[in-house]
Amino acid sequence: MSRHRPGRRARRASASPLFTPHGADRTARRAARKQLAEARAKAQAAAVETAGATAAEAEMPAPLYAPAGRPGTASARGKRLRLPAHRMTTATASGAYPFLAEGGLGAEGIYIGRDVHAEGSFVFDPFSLYGKVEGFTNPNILLAGVIGQGKSALAKSFALRSVAFGYRVYVPCDPKGEWTPVATALGGTSIALGPGLPGRLNPLDAAPKPPSISDADWAGEVRKRRLLLLGSLARTVLGRDLLPMEHTALDIALDGVVQAATAAGRAPLLGDIAHTLAQPHLLDAAAGTVSGHLGDAARDLSHALRRLVHGDLAGMFDAPSTVAFDPTSPMLSIDLSRLGGSGDDTALVLAMTCASAWMEAALTDPDGGRRWIVYDEAWRLMRHPGLLQRMQAQWKLSRGLGIANLMVIHRLSDLLTAGDAGSQGRALAKGLLADCSTRIIYRQETDQIQAAATLLGLTAVETEAISHLTRGRGLWRVAGRSFVVQHLLHPTEKSLFDTDARMH
Repeated sequence: MSRHRPGRRARRASASPLFTPHGADRTARRAARKQLAEARAKAQAAAVETAGATAAEAEMPAPLYAPAGRPGTASARGKRLRLPAHRMTTATASGAYPFLAEGGLGAEGIYIGRDVHAEGSFVFDPFSLYGKVEGFTNPNILLAGVIGQGKSALAKSFALRSVAFGYRVYVPCDPKGEWTPVATALGGTSIALGPGLPGRLNPLDAAPKPPSISDADWAGEVRKRRLLLLGSLARTVLGRDLLPMEHTALDIALDGVVQAATAAGRAPLLGDIAHTLAQPHLLDAAAGTVSGHLGDAARDLSHALRRLVHGDLAGMFDAPSTVAFDPTSPMLSIDLSRLGGSGDDTALVLAMTCASAWMEAALTDPDGGRRWIVYDEAWRLMRHPGLLQRMQAQWKLSRGLGIANLMVIHRLSDLLTAGDAGSQGRALAKGLLADCSTRIIYRQETDQIQAAATLLGLTAVETEAISHLTRGRGLWRVAGRSFVVQHLLHPTEKSLFDTDARMH
């Protein structure tokens, strides 16, 4: 038998049998065993006394209910259920309980439908989520899906339900005329443009001057916008960038036309610009000390702008506007269905460029409230860098202006049709995608799944999901968080948004 002597550390006692000679008699061996048993008892008592303080610190809290159990019918008072006490963190508990769902985006926003996994309502409002959800840096939205899966119905329900929240909706290009019934139902305005129609828009109309800007600064801003519009129209028709002397010719022609129109008390027209560019002596006289002959350099420009005055777009943008833009209207759409039937989208793009410039007065007004800008059938616009540049400017300014851009396409690969790898057009298209914090993907065809997964950075589970989505059901990626949402429509909305009426 031996004991550890007490030291500075906590006392610890133990006992072990000693060596007993074989020559000891029975009485001696019995006395040794008795002595060993007493030593073991003392060692155990000392160990219990030493661990008493630690056990007191780790004592479990008092139970909330009596030993008989919790009162009530569902309290298991019959003592049939006996489980050992166990503690764990919430992180461990979430792993042990597999039936968990995404918490959602909150209850503030526009009702969309049903969250399939959480079996709850799904609401969404990009303006409400901005600054509240980590990674949600802008209110812009990309909506993609094959034909017949309900993406157009989702875009229209966004517009219709947003009006109830005080938002306004602008559709600068409606290539199929599907937004006209929605605008009429909301008490808005739809302007139909096309050959033989009475509607006229003058894209050179000056926007109302904001009170906070001086007259001189506003005149310079209006001049810059007009030059950008003319340059975009010319690049679209010519299919190339403008030369330096062509920029100078547009600059000088615009100044002369604006001066003459102001003296006559009217707004400048595209026809005036085309007429001035077609007069070489007028340009050379106005250029003064500018070297070279601007009249010769502007020959291609004059033919390009002549198309809007005497070509297939004649009668739409070559006269004073027949309608006035009402920024208080709940919805405004530009119906260009008369221009979307041919295989050449140049006329449609030119018309949309002019219509967008005409609507910029409301878009750039910081006091205009929250607004939706819907680019339906945007895949048709991806091949025109000039229009992509104008769209990119609105994407970049969305937060400062309080606007949310909604781009509707069929496939994610439509973004790649903007140009070859490394081209400016493809870079602009990918930039639009990068500036969309919300991506809504409806079902994609099998051969498009990998392209969609690559462009959006989808996980394996998300990639598998988009190939099996049913009609009206989409994968929502909001700032990196994923939801599968079933869009629900009211019967009135179904009849209003029905794009398959002719098929039935």
